[in-house]
Amino acid sequence: MNLDRIIAVRTSKTVYRDGDKAVKVFDSDYSKADVLNEALNQARVEETGLNIPKILEVTKTDGKWAIVSEYIPGKTMAQLMEEHPDKKNEYIEQLVDLQMLVHSKKSPLLNRLKDKMNRKISEAKLDATTRYELHTRLEAMPKHSKVCHGDFNPSNIIITPEGTPYILDWSHATQGNASADVARTYLLFWLSGDIEGAEYYLNTFCKKSDTAKQYIQKWLPIVAASQSVKGRPEEREFLLSWVNVVDYE
Repeated sequence: MNLDRIIAVRTSKTVYRDGDKAVKVFDSDYSKADVLNEALNQARVEETGLNIPKILEVTKTDGKWAIVSEYIPGKTMAQLMEEHPDKKNEYIEQLVDLQMLVHSKKSPLLNRLKDKMNRKISEAKLDATTRYELHTRLEAMPKHSKVCHGDFNPSNIIITPEGTPYILDWSHATQGNASADVARTYLLFWLSGDIEGAEYYLNTFCKKSDTAKQYIQKWLPIVAASQSVKGRPEEREFLLSWVNVVDYE
């Protein structure tokens, strides 16, 4: 494998381009189970017919695990938003359409969103009373089995030169309630400092999908708590602020 050309650097992983392949190399201490789970998620989502890079192999390079997929040429939606600020709202509308397409799919063998969130809430740095309230609220939420991306944001969408969108990074994919996935995307806009984009995104999603905004807002403390387990300390602090401001019914 030729790993000279870096195309993305993420926490604990680096993505290289090798001809028509993208090679995601994980740090040497990265969990083998998590690598294999990500590859399995991607393979299962491939079967839904969504536009995603096809997985080619899971291998090791210099003692590190790597996932090899098709390389998709193009620019991320985040790059395009930066280059064409006047078209930002159009891109957000396209983002919403793509996310609704993801939610229209079923993949019965994916892990369940509720199970993952319950586990994360238990690990969160919150007092027992708050954790209990969050578990209770999560259990009361309607049970769905839609494909949820788990990290759906403009930097995970590649638009090819022909204008075809591809969705990247399925490491957090689960099946569950679409509104939890939407709450996650909303928080990702906030985390990037784009509050105006967050509000436009949420309003657009609610309008296009005929979902009550209050329903998605009910998910915010649950999603924020479950996301606070990983990530940088400043992100954790921000996410936990969403948990603490909530008034439980």
